[in-house]
Amino acid sequence: MNDEAKLRKLYEDMYAAMVAKDEAELDRVHDDSFVLVHMTGMHQDKKTYIRSILNGTLNYYDEKTESLDVTVNGDTATLTGRSKVTAAVFGGGKHTWCLQLHFTLMKKNGEWKFTSSSASTY
Repeated sequence: MNDEAKLRKLYEDMYAAMVAKDEAELDRVHDDSFVLVHMTGMHQDKKTYIRSILNGTLNYYDEKTESLDVTVNGDTATLTGRSKVTAAVFGGGKHTWCLQLHFTLMKKNGEWKFTSSSASTY
């Protein structure tokens, strides 16, 4: 499997882990330096982000990928995913959003990890 295919699989694995609230998998796919910038501008580090998924602050129910744009440059990469995501976040009701996540990634010891993500709608 080439790097682009690995990154596409990592995106799928990430969303599956978010829906399943799989702490071990969320930890595996995100680098310890990971930071998420929400649509509101709020920043969450890896531990806070994963804790928010596990404690129900961020509830993800379903994800349907519409497009993935991947660019690999050696041991770094960018990935922009557009997905229809059904979620209930920060105490709000369950809705489906057209969510775009723009990621940076790094390959460490042969494994790709998300290092940052910025969320928006499309």
